[in-house]
Amino acid sequence: MDNIQTKPLLDVKNLKTYFYTEDGVVKAVDGVDFQVREGEIVGIVGESGCGKTVTSLSVLGLIANPGKIIEGEIEFDGQNLRELSIDELGKIRGNKISMIFQQPQTSLNPVFTVGEQVAEVLEIHQQLSKDENWDKAVEMLRQVGIPAPDTKAHAYPHEMSGGQAQRVMIAMALLMGPKLLIADEPTTALDVTIQAQILDLMRDLNQKTGTAIVLITHDLGVIAEMAEWVAVMYAGRVVEQTSVEILFDEPLHPYTRGLIGSIPVLGTLKERLDVISGNVPNLVDLPRGCTFASRCEARLEHELEICTNMMPDLIKFKEGHEVRCWLYQNHGDHYAPLG
Repeated sequence: MDNIQTKPLLDVKNLKTYFYTEDGVVKAVDGVDFQVREGEIVGIVGESGCGKTVTSLSVLGLIANPGKIIEGEIEFDGQNLRELSIDELGKIRGNKISMIFQQPQTSLNPVFTVGEQVAEVLEIHQQLSKDENWDKAVEMLRQVGIPAPDTKAHAYPHEMSGGQAQRVMIAMALLMGPKLLIADEPTTALDVTIQAQILDLMRDLNQKTGTAIVLITHDLGVIAEMAEWVAVMYAGRVVEQTSVEILFDEPLHPYTRGLIGSIPVLGTLKERLDVISGNVPNLVDLPRGCTFASRCEARLEHELEICTNMMPDLIKFKEGHEVRCWLYQNHGDHYAPLG
């Protein structure tokens, strides 16, 4: 899908979400920009703690104290979500934008059956009878591949496997036919067979319903399989974004190259896997320059002092490919790597 020319369904600009703690201000999301087109699958990838989940919760207005969105625009389907009241935003959540979380069995209420919880979504957003809500809930459980849905609808969350519980979460998320689905690590803690089934289900639903998906993960293998466009995050910022094909063919940012280099390759024997040395910086006390500078071998190779003194902007390397790195310098109307 052309990520450049079509009007975005979701347009996030300069999003900043900070947490005000006793230890200081945690800059969890610090100037994030990304877009999602209708029917598109966009991946947001990065290490734990890079700001992926906080970004998604910010879109839905689910940031609780001590967190606060201090700046930025979140435009969805022509509306600025930051200007809506709590009631207006509540009508969009679960209706036009839905979310599935990484721990399905802890996201479901243990004292209600899964059928009751799916039907409750309809009770909130539609004026139907109790029997109609139940019938639609059972049908949605059938559509997401729950075996014997008439029986399973009466089961409690603890009576279901992790894969079945995740299917229930997907059923709840898709019940109202949302335009956008945010999936936060939807296959974490699932075995590889169930993971593949969940990803196949999401891809199939995307193709059949046209629902756009924001797929949040630390797994580049999932990104390669599912997404069309990808944003790589590090320490609260997007450091690179482009199409999935370009990202794997021509990764620019040293962090992106490190992530890809650390993926085991079947049939390739190494004494040890490649790793990114060092640690993620403290988000309360971020360095003055590039947040990746202390871990960046490319900075040392090119002997760049600016990396530790100034944060680079997210710039256009070429059409459809942006990167936040001092290794790329302005050459007229485009950017090119040093050397």
